[in-house]
Amino acid sequence: MVFKPLKIGKYTIKHPIVQGGMGLGISWDNLAGTVSLNEGLGVISSVGTGYYKNQKYSKKEISNRPFEAENFYSRDGFKAIINNAKKIASGKPVAVNVLYAINEYGRVARDACELGADIIITGAGLPTNMPEFTEGYPDVALVPIVSSAKALKIICKRWKQRYNRLPDAIVVEGPKSGGHQGFTYEQCFKEEYQLENLIKPIKEEIKKWGDFPLIAAGGIWDHNDIVKVMELGADGVQMGTRFIGTHECDASDNFKQVIIDSKKDDIKLLKSPVGYPARGVRTNLIDMVSKREGPKIKCISNCVSPCHRGQEAKEVGYCIADRLSDAYLGKKDTGLFFTGSNGYKLNEIISVKVLMDKLVNGENA
Repeated sequence: MVFKPLKIGKYTIKHPIVQGGMGLGISWDNLAGTVSLNEGLGVISSVGTGYYKNQKYSKKEISNRPFEAENFYSRDGFKAIINNAKKIASGKPVAVNVLYAINEYGRVARDACELGADIIITGAGLPTNMPEFTEGYPDVALVPIVSSAKALKIICKRWKQRYNRLPDAIVVEGPKSGGHQGFTYEQCFKEEYQLENLIKPIKEEIKKWGDFPLIAAGGIWDHNDIVKVMELGADGVQMGTRFIGTHECDASDNFKQVIIDSKKDDIKLLKSPVGYPARGVRTNLIDMVSKREGPKIKCISNCVSPCHRGQEAKEVGYCIADRLSDAYLGKKDTGLFFTGSNGYKLNEIISVKVLMDKLVNGENA
């Protein structure tokens, strides 16, 4: 199959492959910029930008961690990341991922527009007011992540009524993706919620509103997987975990090694303070948390609103901001290492250029 270019708003992506936004610090300037340079769509995660360049961009810290959402989602760090990614991308479009569940979502989405992001992708909630924060930036393409036709209908109806706008594309994320899911724990294992069964009804819902591309995500690993979802009606794919196995990925070598060393049975759905189940590697941290022996929970960064200032963190046994930042910093004992269900297949580190060639032309390319 010859893949057609992916059109998102005014932007055309030669290879219809979107690199998933991975926070904290896993997809920042180096990875996102290089993916875009190689004709995919690179996606910067907006999570934890106060940690960029060893917290050079965090104005206030406690215990060596950015204090409050203003510093955790540092505008200055975000600016530096976007500027460098765009420099690497050499004029190709660059996207950012802004989670709807974060504190200061509106401010961070607005920052993304003002700082030069071409496309904003938003999941972890139903972003019914997303266009409100991007007003005045008509060239910024808006891409919500949905997990059902019902969710898409709600978004399209609200956007049309309030803002006379529709999504420029949507990401349909199945329950095999890394990180937070749009499903309950039980739904993640039910047949009707698997990606291959979500595409058709959501495609039908798109037709009721117009014509914008559907980007499939969750459990897509190689060229053959891309072909399968394209044949089901997807216009493009989003892939996160596979890009961890690249030299350009912004994660530490220790982070990459944890994924490479993982076995199929190590990758589990975990409880999260965000309120959604999240997929990651069962490590020493998860074992400590299960025994209630995990690191102390202080809620320094106040990262996500569903956590209610650390209340949910105490319920599940860990602070997600602190544990994701430890993973980014390569601290194997206390880090939280997110990965998709196929993470155990990762067995080598290659360049983004080589990976893109394999994804477009097949593994033997």
